[in-house]
Amino acid sequence: MSALDTQIGGDHYKSMPIQPIEVMREVLTKEEYIGFLKGNIIKYSMRAGKKEGASDDADKAAHYRQFLAEAKGEPTNGLLDLPVIDMGAGRD
Repeated sequence: MSALDTQIGGDHYKSMPIQPIEVMREVLTKEEYIGFLKGNIIKYSMRAGKKEGASDDADKAAHYRQFLAEAKGEPTNGLLDLPVIDMGAGRD
């Protein structure tokens, strides 16, 4: 299953004729697209459990890891099950 077949937290992107991430994949260079994906993985990983109402952040980080694996031609089985590292652990 492609990462495009899944959406975390609703269906607002999947209901569009073309998803914004598909446009980004086409208009950005491969390096820019991979950088965008990595930035979102970092953002959602660091935000997981910290933003009120953002209980899906760990799943979103995993979803972007799946997009990244697909962009790099790597296997994606089980990526949504990977744990997200709590980047705020030990900080107060």
